[in-house]
Amino acid sequence: MSTTTIRMPENLKASVAAAAKRSGTTTHAFILDAIAKKAEQEDLRAAFDADAEERYARIVATGKTIPWQEMRGYLEEKLVGKEVKRPVARKLAR
Repeated sequence: MSTTTIRMPENLKASVAAAAKRSGTTTHAFILDAIAKKAEQEDLRAAFDADAEERYARIVATGKTIPWQEMRGYLEEKLVGKEVKRPVARKLAR
């Protein structure tokens, strides 16, 4: 494990200390947890963005997509437990 110094304004330091105390942990553990959660959030965002870019590239390459209204209807029916056929991507008229 390595050491890193974090400089923060006194009001933030006090706020972190109070929040750590309320949550029943040390300031150190509270800060580590916050950093870990933020790093995980950024990893998830990067994966989401990569997936979106890949899907958009596929739409551009094939010209095929599913209209939003059709997909929304499918998702709403799936949500309530109905057996529904998955929509098929197709080239749309412009």
